[in-house]
Amino acid sequence: MLANKTVVLGITGSIAAYKAADIASKLNQAGARVEVVMTESATKFITPLTLRSITGRPVVTDMFEPGSEFSIEHVALAEAADTVVIAPATACIIAKMAAGISDDVLTCTVLATKAPIILAPAMNANMFENPITQDNLNKLKARGFIIVGSTHGRLASGKIGLGRLAEIDKIIGIIQQALGMGGDLAGKRIVVTAGGTQEPIDPVRHIGNRSSGKMGYAMAEAARDRGASVTLITAPDSLPEPVGMEVVHIQTATQMKEAVAKAVVQADGLIMAAAVADYQPKEVAETKIKKETSRLTLELVRTADILSEVKGDFLKVGFAAESQDIVASARQKLENKQLDLIVANDITDADSGFGADTNKVTLIDRDGKVDSLPLLTKREVADKILDKVVELLGGRE
Repeated sequence: MLANKTVVLGITGSIAAYKAADIASKLNQAGARVEVVMTESATKFITPLTLRSITGRPVVTDMFEPGSEFSIEHVALAEAADTVVIAPATACIIAKMAAGISDDVLTCTVLATKAPIILAPAMNANMFENPITQDNLNKLKARGFIIVGSTHGRLASGKIGLGRLAEIDKIIGIIQQALGMGGDLAGKRIVVTAGGTQEPIDPVRHIGNRSSGKMGYAMAEAARDRGASVTLITAPDSLPEPVGMEVVHIQTATQMKEAVAKAVVQADGLIMAAAVADYQPKEVAETKIKKETSRLTLELVRTADILSEVKGDFLKVGFAAESQDIVASARQKLENKQLDLIVANDITDADSGFGADTNKVTLIDRDGKVDSLPLLTKREVADKILDKVVELLGGRE
């Protein structure tokens, strides 16, 4: 999503300006062309040379930079931008933009661009919570600016409160979402499930599986970055919560079934990447089972088959984690559950499946077409799946 995109990164005079170097680095590593614009006060906290070294691009600090490839900096940057990101954004710069004041290269760039504008405020807690600052942020939000909320924590003053710059990964996620607003899934509602459900035995034990949730999260983020409105329904995992989507946390198969039934109302597609437990204890002990005997016998019953039972006129995509007869087993699952597409992978391959960052999958659609993919990252696999989803949604229309 970031590859070959032009991101204008505005940096203002906040102590958090040093974090802009990390933002620029991550954007650059993802393939974006990063054009840095710094206010005069920002250069007191971090040097233009630092940003130039990271991006490989000249850093703009003046409206008419001598020797620059841009003749009028703010106009050229504004027209080149796919998005403008101001991180950190001080109370001063927020106030100027809310009042329509453009007296430096950064505010002029903002005024001249038609690209999405993202603000990540960072300032003293009292300044952030001041009604004037909040009113200014609300005005900008009403005008279409995307505001990345500040976080609560230790500030430069040593006090604890709101005003810290949002986490870098959150800012990057919002940038990706903004760049994907006009994507091929714009206007679509996609529900994604992730992780492995946990079926309780007693208050401290459960039946589970080795699913990490990585494939489901990759699917949700890829759909978000293509413009979809995404609901992610996830079983317990250790992954950071993705931004720019609704996230519903569940534990059991029953809870997932209920969450899916609610989420698919008016949805265009359901992608069931979760590893839902096939069985659950018939009875759950109210207190911890003591280790008093050498054996413990549990009676298990089948859990709900969510994909088969969920109702609605939407695209259904299932996953089949198999250890033998991969394609045949997946094809049977596709027919039994009346799916539009199934994604099959061999869980005996150490580089593919549970816990891995890569997957080697085979896509089988409702017409029987088989597409075997090479070993790819899970994000690359997600985009291949969504290419097929876009095609199938187009056929339904």
